[in-house]
Amino acid sequence: MPLRFDAHVSTAETDYGTVLLDERAGTYWELNPTATLVVRALLDGGEIADAAAALVREFDIDTTQALRDVQALVGDLREAGLAS
Repeated sequence: MPLRFDAHVSTAETDYGTVLLDERAGTYWELNPTATLVVRALLDGGEIADAAAALVREFDIDTTQALRDVQALVGDLREAGLAS
């Protein structure tokens, strides 16, 4: 399930991660470098398992925890109306 930001969301990568601007609400979201890694993997067409594998490679964490973290992030972005 690749990720796609909705048309009303602008993104900008920074030295500290990624900033999202919800242009409808005028609110900003800041993604840390870990969340940015996940988002990049999904925006590039990867599935949740691919994004979790990227976390495991980068941070040497448990696969089960990585999957939960990716699912939580995707759920938060979708619930906030930022992504589909």
